[in-house]
Amino acid sequence: MAWVTTYDEILLTIAKNYKDIETSIVNQLLLEVPNHYPTEGSYREAVWESLFKMVVPRKYCIEQGVFIIDAFGHKSREVDLAIFDELYTPYIFNYGKIKFIPIEAVAAVVQCKGEFPDKKAIESWEESISALTTSMDSVARMATYMADNLDNPHGRKNDLTQTATRPVKILCTLAGKKFLDEYKDRFDIILSVDKENKKLYKSIPGEMQSLENWNDSMNHAIHGIKDLQDKEYRESRKMSLTTKRENLLQELKVPQTVNNDEEEENVILSLIFQLNQLLMVINNPMLFPHHAYAKQFSDILKKSEQNKGENGDGK
Repeated sequence: MAWVTTYDEILLTIAKNYKDIETSIVNQLLLEVPNHYPTEGSYREAVWESLFKMVVPRKYCIEQGVFIIDAFGHKSREVDLAIFDELYTPYIFNYGKIKFIPIEAVAAVVQCKGEFPDKKAIESWEESISALTTSMDSVARMATYMADNLDNPHGRKNDLTQTATRPVKILCTLAGKKFLDEYKDRFDIILSVDKENKKLYKSIPGEMQSLENWNDSMNHAIHGIKDLQDKEYRESRKMSLTTKRENLLQELKVPQTVNNDEEEENVILSLIFQLNQLLMVINNPMLFPHHAYAKQFSDILKKSEQNKGENGDGK
């Protein structure tokens, strides 16, 4: 006889399963790593990676230990985990086993730290991510016209839903609940394991922000662009959004139990809804700027050849 149950029982079973997964993830992260594993950090990165593979859709790839580059001469510090779209932006530059991923493809970046994270190192890492800028130098055929983001003919309204995307920035640590507010101005999501209570805690500093605010932050991240002409151009192409949807992520939190009037969150189930909602705000990457990257390669190769000639190294 087929297994028969109610809709409510199905959801309760699913919720319990995610609490069990949370317990398993926490136990793995707190496990003392034997010497045969390459490094303790790599082991924990692999555990966090297994969590995100359960959370994000399969259209995204997750790579460990990569660098992110842009078409303006910037390179990030090493990224523990990069969540990126290889369907719309199928360009990963390899040097041996080292991977360099264009910022246009990256949907989220994850920094994994232990129980006693180095504040300066974390801040330096985050700044290297924030310095990356997506390029608008792209061309692609749309259903009814040819899109050229650097060409805005007079007489045709062509506002853009994306002028400069940025990845969701996630920090994962073993520093406990007290750590959650430490980097609220630098990260979108903070996950921290409490060693004493053996629990996973989550903080989203912008949880109460509206869809309008998140859209500006994720799809029009132009505040850090140094070139004023470029910045003004992107601002002029930005499609305005007015929405009444407040508290975009707050209402996606899933409570698990209520003990002593204190609500306990089902962290992984909440993360599934909240992180994927942010990924859907970005949705597909910006059109890939082939010309911008080709120009960077060409300019740097030419400069290298000129330097060889000036130094007498050319043949």
